[in-house]
Amino acid sequence: MTGPVESGGAAGAGETGGTGTGTAGVRLGRSTVTVGRLGLGTAPLGNLFSAIDDADATATVDAAWAAGIRYFDTAPHYGLGLAERRLGAALAERPRSGYTVSTKVGRRLVPDPDGAGRRDDEGFDVPAVHRRVWDFSADGVRRTLEASLDRLGLDRVDLLLIHDPEDHQAEALGQAYPALHELRAQGVIGALGVGSKRWEVLHRFVTETDVDAVMLAGRYTLLEQPALDGLLPDCLTRGVSVLNVGVFNSGLLAVDRPHAGLPYEYAEAPTAIVSRAQAIAEVCARHAVPLPAAALAFAGAHPAVASVLVGARDAEQITRNAELAAAPTPPDELWAELVERGLLRPDAPRPSRAVVSS
Repeated sequence: MTGPVESGGAAGAGETGGTGTGTAGVRLGRSTVTVGRLGLGTAPLGNLFSAIDDADATATVDAAWAAGIRYFDTAPHYGLGLAERRLGAALAERPRSGYTVSTKVGRRLVPDPDGAGRRDDEGFDVPAVHRRVWDFSADGVRRTLEASLDRLGLDRVDLLLIHDPEDHQAEALGQAYPALHELRAQGVIGALGVGSKRWEVLHRFVTETDVDAVMLAGRYTLLEQPALDGLLPDCLTRGVSVLNVGVFNSGLLAVDRPHAGLPYEYAEAPTAIVSRAQAIAEVCARHAVPLPAAALAFAGAHPAVASVLVGARDAEQITRNAELAAAPTPPDELWAELVERGLLRPDAPRPSRAVVSS
């Protein structure tokens, strides 16, 4: 069966730190918006790296729904709007109250008629008929959201995220955030947040604003846990929910036996990183736990994490991801051995098989 795929993720109902699909919602921050413990990231639906057809995109969303997934994340960036259009089409016949959708602002799509004969140069196999313009202004936020709603065929999104503001922090904090805050106050969106692969940037928003959630990409995984150095503890203290994405580190943890040539940070993994992943995989194998299953269980174990999002290119992949997420929690001895061998930070919360009382 096709293995897990990286994209942009959750602890399971009934067990501390498991990652079952868990259709029961987890509330984001102090908002009324809820997300499932396992979510679908839709970058692959935007033809990330290679093209899929509309039928496969719809089948992927249908399989996610069948697996109990009710949280779907997307962005204009993904395939120059293609992921939003495909997600909206696949959800069109579903009851709107039955699912949660998040999308993002920061990259505004501008038509580029001259790009029809070119392919997108930011990783998506689509015609370059639009170009991305960084725009964190209040007007840009509203225009980007309006266009997203049109592509999704929705009258609202539940969660709106400021997308990758690493090089635009002053504008994102001074203009985009107040615009989202106003949209939330007006009831146009239910919750607001920010997403980045740099945990320090997210930490700044957590400490300086009133966000409901942060989307953390690749910085709290079985391979590395730098977000423990400030972000996750402060999220817990301040009641900010974490949406953990990139939990397979671009694919390195998505297979049972990591090897040279696999991606890390969407480029070929360095030798030292591959060696570390292989050492983690060896420990998992000794305890008869698939590496991707351990990665998913760990990613949802921190009490600040509300949901773990995974991507999929087809129905088989999301079904497999959901099965791995719902697998029994790995034994305590696995985590203890990883800590003993210096492969896991000792201060990282470990998934537990203890049943949570209702």
